[in-house]
Amino acid sequence: MPMGAGNGRVERWRLLDKISRLLAVAALTTMFQPAAWGDDESVSAIAARIDQHGAETRLLFELSAPVVAQAFAVAGPRIVVDLPRVAFLLDPSIGLEQPQRGGKGQNAAAALIKAYRFGQFAPGRSRVVIELAHPAKVLRAESVMRAEGARLEIDLAPVDAAKFAEAVADHARALSDAPAPPQIPPPLAEAEAGRALVVIDPGHGGVDAGASGKHGELEKSIVFDFARTLKAKIEAEGRLRVLLTRDEDTFVALEDRVRFARERGAALFLSIHADTLSEPSVEGATIYTIAARASDVESARVAAKENKADQAAGLEGKAAAEEVGDILFELTRRETRALGREFAAFLVAKWREGGGLNKNPSRSASFVVLKAPDIPSALLELGYLSSERDLKNLLSPEWRDRAAAMSAAAIAAYFANGDHGPHAAAQ
Repeated sequence: MPMGAGNGRVERWRLLDKISRLLAVAALTTMFQPAAWGDDESVSAIAARIDQHGAETRLLFELSAPVVAQAFAVAGPRIVVDLPRVAFLLDPSIGLEQPQRGGKGQNAAAALIKAYRFGQFAPGRSRVVIELAHPAKVLRAESVMRAEGARLEIDLAPVDAAKFAEAVADHARALSDAPAPPQIPPPLAEAEAGRALVVIDPGHGGVDAGASGKHGELEKSIVFDFARTLKAKIEAEGRLRVLLTRDEDTFVALEDRVRFARERGAALFLSIHADTLSEPSVEGATIYTIAARASDVESARVAAKENKADQAAGLEGKAAAEEVGDILFELTRRETRALGREFAAFLVAKWREGGGLNKNPSRSASFVVLKAPDIPSALLELGYLSSERDLKNLLSPEWRDRAAAMSAAAIAAYFANGDHGPHAAAQ
């Protein structure tokens, strides 16, 4: 046991570990099961565009082969189109806010598509999410064969708000009527040579690109590269185990990220993000912890934006179920949040040594991914894609290596400071 970890603290952690395991086993959550789409991964999308024909709008993708599409309406208003796995060989920025201009064959008042996103949604599945300027219905969403090749055509027409709401409700009912997948007991945490498990969460992914830079740089790619570098830095020390919530460019729902860490008995959870602002002068890294009330207006904005990640991927927003607030649960949560703040302090200290912090680097807000009641958690915003200095750093392998080294040092210092969990780092 490390120096400074008293018997009382060890006993308290043993109690918290038992509570943690009971909470994990008792969690009534449904794991996402992808539909049976098939295993063909050879289909590619090589181009996309929007055509306007009077009041109707068509979003089309040029494909290497035809695919089967399923379209439905969700609140927003949005239209979601589910596909088998498709490799989108496209610049993701082409689907950002669409200019609502008049022009040849286009009526500004009739234009229905405000923006669209695309990407991998789950293993074997891809998704297109269309943000609507006005409520619309899907006339058809299907592949057609042309002389030049296959094409996915998604035809939309205006509809009144009541009809759109009815379509949303029909889809929600269909989901609720579908048989629930079998409940699979969560795997027991592995006590591998007494090494604690750190879960690193690269934010966003797949159809949810996150923030973007002025030249098309994507948050999901920047934070994934950083997370992999940080994982390698931690593992090189040999004292901790590390898992990522996603190992590729795919979407993972917010609650599934938390569930992933809890089911595997994580002793620490760190979510990695980047941001963008309209003020290019704001720069530097910020470390967030969980709090019911945001520490400031900016923290509330960031949490609200990050908590909408599921909606960006076309999932219906829903209120998270609250855990039973008994005394043992509250003791666990209080201890966990205190340890989360302790870890955040180490992170701020190490980043301060290397520079690059925001002028107000320690903040808190109600982030969904930080709400595990039994895992100390923090969220690291690496910087701002809207800042030229930060963006240059975020794209630099040299900076990434230094910043990951600082973060790994903070994690090592945190575990060296006490018995943080049932499988504390070997000292």
